[in-house]
Amino acid sequence: MKIRLCLLFLLAVMPFYANADKYWDQRVSLFDHLPVTENDIIFLGNSITDGGNFEELFKREDVKNRGIRSDIIPGVQKRLEQVVKGHPKKIFLLIGINDVSHGLSVDKLTERYETLVNEIRHRSPDTQLYLQSLMPINNDFGVYKNLKGKESTIVEFNKRIQEIAERNGLKYIDLWPFLADKNGKLDNKYTNDGLHLTGPGYRAWTNGIRSYLDE
Repeated sequence: MKIRLCLLFLLAVMPFYANADKYWDQRVSLFDHLPVTENDIIFLGNSITDGGNFEELFKREDVKNRGIRSDIIPGVQKRLEQVVKGHPKKIFLLIGINDVSHGLSVDKLTERYETLVNEIRHRSPDTQLYLQSLMPINNDFGVYKNLKGKESTIVEFNKRIQEIAERNGLKYIDLWPFLADKNGKLDNKYTNDGLHLTGPGYRAWTNGIRSYLDE
């Protein structure tokens, strides 16, 4: 019975992961035809970044979106050449929540993240790199079961990201003041699923970090 249930589960989730892989390939293929230059400001990350129309939100043509839905830290590392070969002016990195959902320990998350940061700095040393904290989540929506009970992991991982920034002389941006409610959850007015942002959420995020684009 257990084997049968496992097989049924795999059959159910396989189309999702296949579609995620296809979408990743589609976006990477598109980015191959959209070169990055040394004057560009890059937003690099997963679906939260993918969903933002930053050029219009910031009213700037030098801002480019390099987010891919469902991406993880190794996925960003795999496609990093598309970004760093252009030696962009700035990179705003937001990655790791999907890695958290996969059940990785804080130590493993930190190892992956620091490896990515070191590679960006090595391959594009003149780029200003901004490490954004993972955003708060809101499990009251009950949508993302793999994130249930992961709030403390997110908080601890953010502390590690801040430490990585401090060790490397990089800017750390805490996004919680812009997006969290009084209980430390992603505010209901900024999300409709407890993880991703609605329009007001993107406005709150981009307004919160706007000054970093001009410094």
